[in-house]
Amino acid sequence: MIARMWEVRASGSGFDELLSWVCDVAVPRLEVLPQHLSSEVYSSTDNRIVVISKWRNTPESMPAPPAGLVARAPHVWDFTAVDR
Repeated sequence: MIARMWEVRASGSGFDELLSWVCDVAVPRLEVLPQHLSSEVYSSTDNRIVVISKWRNTPESMPAPPAGLVARAPHVWDFTAVDR
């Protein structure tokens, strides 16, 4: 399993609209893919939105967010579980 963390910072006035886009458009596009296992969405008080998605194998990319709603391009990291 691969966990992908996608993080974006919203522009000051675009947070609510960006969060709606993530929840109503971007994550649902991932959830229908056969290799998708689950996704969780988080927000912070400093206008950041994080999506943690879990995949059976190679993760799919999130759609590009609307440019006017983001303060900078999203960052993406992939993680695999550690046996301990």
